Amino acid sequence: MGMQALKTPLLQKHQPLLFSVAVLTSTTECRHDTVGVVQKTKYKYTGKDHMDTKNKLPLEMIYHWETAKAEDIYMTQPTGGGQVVDYTWRRAVGEARRMASYLKSLNLPAGSRIGIMSKNCAHWIMSDWAIWMAGHVSVPLYPTLNADTVRYTIEHSGLEVLFVGKLDDWETMKPGVPENVLCLSYPLSPKNDFKSWDDIVSKFPPLEENVERDPKELATLVYTSGSTGRPKGVMLDFASLGYAAAGGIDALEVTPNERMLSYLPLSHVFERFVVELGSMHSGFRLYFAESLDTFVNDLKRAQPTLFLAVPRIWTKFQHGVFEKMPQKKLQKLLRIPVLNRVIKKKILTNLGLQHVKFAGSGSAPLSHDILDWYRGLGLELLEGYGMSENFAYSHMTKPGRARTGYVGEALPGVEVKISDIGEVLVKSPATMNGYYKDEEKTRETFSEDGFLRTGDKGEIDELGRLKLTGRIKEIFKTSKGKYVAPAPIENRLMSHPDIEMVCVSGANYPQPHCLVMLSEEAQRKTADEAFRKELETSFASLLKDVNQAVDPHEQLKFIAVVKDEWNIENDFLTPTMKLKRNVVEDAYKRDLDSWYEQRQSVIWE
Repeated sequence: MGMQALKTPLLQKHQPLLFSVAVLTSTTECRHDTVGVVQKTKYKYTGKDHMDTKNKLPLEMIYHWETAKAEDIYMTQPTGGGQVVDYTWRRAVGEARRMASYLKSLNLPAGSRIGIMSKNCAHWIMSDWAIWMAGHVSVPLYPTLNADTVRYTIEHSGLEVLFVGKLDDWETMKPGVPENVLCLSYPLSPKNDFKSWDDIVSKFPPLEENVERDPKELATLVYTSGSTGRPKGVMLDFASLGYAAAGGIDALEVTPNERMLSYLPLSHVFERFVVELGSMHSGFRLYFAESLDTFVNDLKRAQPTLFLAVPRIWTKFQHGVFEKMPQKKLQKLLRIPVLNRVIKKKILTNLGLQHVKFAGSGSAPLSHDILDWYRGLGLELLEGYGMSENFAYSHMTKPGRARTGYVGEALPGVEVKISDIGEVLVKSPATMNGYYKDEEKTRETFSEDGFLRTGDKGEIDELGRLKLTGRIKEIFKTSKGKYVAPAPIENRLMSHPDIEMVCVSGANYPQPHCLVMLSEEAQRKTADEAFRKELETSFASLLKDVNQAVDPHEQLKFIAVVKDEWNIENDFLTPTMKLKRNVVEDAYKRDLDSWYEQRQSVIWE
């Protein structure tokens, strides 16, 4: 779901797309009904898919590549010290078959829940395959969960087996794993006495048959990040996963010769849809990141042609460029025709993005200024929109059809309409079956005609492009009775290079206010009184500019610069780096009255 942008560290230390030879032609029709505008995209196939993965279910696709690209390298896994292990399609599917053979030997009931708790690695994907081959359901757990949420997820899902993989903080997570859960480990797992992947695959023969799963069988339980309470278990079947992957392929027609670096959590649908299911459909190559310290080298090794990131990473890349060359100086140089192309190429090369054809941004809105800046460099930066509840399959910007402030057009097979209260409603074959063990919440989440209630406010332009204007539940009312949507205001504030995260609030006050967490670099510099004064002047100017661009009732009373670092460990952020708005607001509630009384435009906590 949409939320405000975050600019946090590139990788947590404990933490464009697809191909089809089939050519698509499309027309978009808009019609009005009783609740708003309905947009439905029609597709007609005009080619042939010689890769033979069209309309295939996930397991069918990996069986195809197991023979079609048997000796081609599929995954490259760093193992430390600059060393890597390459997995061909034959080896990857073969090891998954052996692990599936072991899982079947446990004689678990069909459809048992088996968890994967690990940072991204080759074994994460092979585990997913093995679970499906063995006739079970995969349950990803974020590698940054606290012990309480680990236990809740395990007990709620009824987990029988857990792959404990590449983790940075296993000791604090371990108390959340019940003793009756069978744990298995990866080669990159923290030290433990569990049965190891390598030992199992060396002893068990590969599962010989190509196991088929019914399209409507439950494939995975994806637990939401829990930004508004306990995580909910999203039920997704094999048909939903396969449909989303095929639709993504058709939308952008990416070749099987692409390269991607996987580093955003595979436990989140955004990465899993694009990277795991995308590579399974199109057969392109995956590289994995080792750590924050090695990220630059990991990026250079992969030389990605497709690159996926969330706003915090695009912002951090931009800040890195400005640290080497001040923004004003760079703008002047880019105006010189003879230097323009050279400088743009050098910037993208230094970022490791010189080979990128399509770059994607998702999970949160990206500042308009940053989007325009990258597009000015010649990088086709495409935004997308989706939810756990539809496997992130909803909207995507099409090349050459981007509009700043819009998250793109409906993907193949997606219907979207705006309700009479302005809520975005979507429906497609990729939509979930419901929430596990929560029929009441499931009913609340769907309209009477089967559309998913996203909780996002939005509008659709004449070309069918969707603009998100805020979260319905995040909209608050001032003491004057006026409603304020914080997200659009936060997006304007995020354009400032020294702001890391922002939260606009102010329920029951005459005017809203803004809480700001500085970037790490800016925080260090505040010890210098001259920099602090300069930053205060800059923020006052920013406040003035923002207030001139919004309606009078949305104008901010002040910007409060906080001392705290908002992160996962102190519960300000969810495992997917979403801001827990209620936690942030509660943390500073005691100071608000005095801050409003100060009548200053910039306040330092």
